[in-house]
Amino acid sequence: MRIKKHPIKSFKRGKKISFHYNDRKIQAYLGETIAGALHAAGYRKLTKSQKRGRDRGLFCAIGKCSACLMIVDNIPNTPICTTKVKPGMEVFSQH
Repeated sequence: MRIKKHPIKSFKRGKKISFHYNDRKIQAYLGETIAGALHAAGYRKLTKSQKRGRDRGLFCAIGKCSACLMIVDNIPNTPICTTKVKPGMEVFSQH
């Protein structure tokens, strides 16, 4: 689900690209975050809590809470809420 028309703000969508999330191909647009692209693709459960294994989704969306840390192009602990998508990047759940 992506915003197609906003009543107040206008914006230009970037070029359509794809990247991989847990070995699945995801469509995205240049300029959007990994978290935004995953949300638009229907992914709501991003990680699991360490203590009880409960599903966790996006929380603060500004890179402060560590709820969305994933492995991005072999770099662990990358906050996907502030990291922009790149063509062909590889993203994996961390827990």
